[in-house]
Amino acid sequence: MLPKPVRDQLQLRAGDSLDLETSDDRVTLRPSRPRGRMYKKQGVWVFDSGSPLSAETVDETLRQVRSERDAHNSGKAR
Repeated sequence: MLPKPVRDQLQLRAGDSLDLETSDDRVTLRPSRPRGRMYKKQGVWVFDSGSPLSAETVDETLRQVRSERDAHNSGKAR
């Protein structure tokens, strides 16, 4: 387990993955970050993850965004 100040500095949350590198007598841990990029296409922000997202991922993301929008619009935002 990493100390909280280190997790905060690296913006790590529970379940985040770390990459481990070794060299001689040194061990280096780095947060595993998506290698995707954001860019604007015809005025809309697009995330390119480098590989297609699964239908399940898209459906779950849409469900979550719609749920948050509905809660916000009904005044029941978390």
